[in-house]
Amino acid sequence: MRARYKPWALDFLKENEKFVKLNPSDWKNKWQTAFENDHPIHLEIGTGKGQFLMGMAKQFPNTNFIGIEVVESILVSAVQKAVETTPENVCFINEDAKDLRTMFEDNEIDKIYLNFSDPWPKARHAKRRLTHETFLEQYKQVLKKNGEVVLKTDNRQLFDYSVESFSQFGMKIEEVLLDLHEIEDPTNVMTEYEEKFSSKGQPIYRCRAQF
Repeated sequence: MRARYKPWALDFLKENEKFVKLNPSDWKNKWQTAFENDHPIHLEIGTGKGQFLMGMAKQFPNTNFIGIEVVESILVSAVQKAVETTPENVCFINEDAKDLRTMFEDNEIDKIYLNFSDPWPKARHAKRRLTHETFLEQYKQVLKKNGEVVLKTDNRQLFDYSVESFSQFGMKIEEVLLDLHEIEDPTNVMTEYEEKFSSKGQPIYRCRAQF
């Protein structure tokens, strides 16, 4: 995702510490304390401008949502949405998600969302895909028993690769949809990319897999 550079972005994130945890390792094993409740915690990796996370937070007020985004100039859009609506169950992390174990304790997360992740189409870049086994190992560690990973993408190659990766890792495939919008799912919250691609007739693929 490309974004215009915003020189004020980091200062804005620092000014809104209610919604942004700039030192997430400090909150390892303390995330429920950050939310001041014991509700389940769902994590979106690559939260972008925050449309999905904010929509989910509104629809499920008894679930806590954390969004990770590495690009400051993109994350500010998500934080601005939070500042405007002041949800009690949302916070953001401005970090690379290359090792979640530095930010979360074992069994601390209930569900992980991977929405329209970079497909890294070249074979030599396979290890960068968020559904590569090295990432699945992390997810298994930070997720609670029977924790779930939900993948949505418009990229069929990434989807097929991910379903195979889940299966080879020993995960239980709970759902495989080759056109998400053909079904009635009132719980589905669309991302910015999902709206863009589906409006052009591009099928959206979704898979749910459980450890």
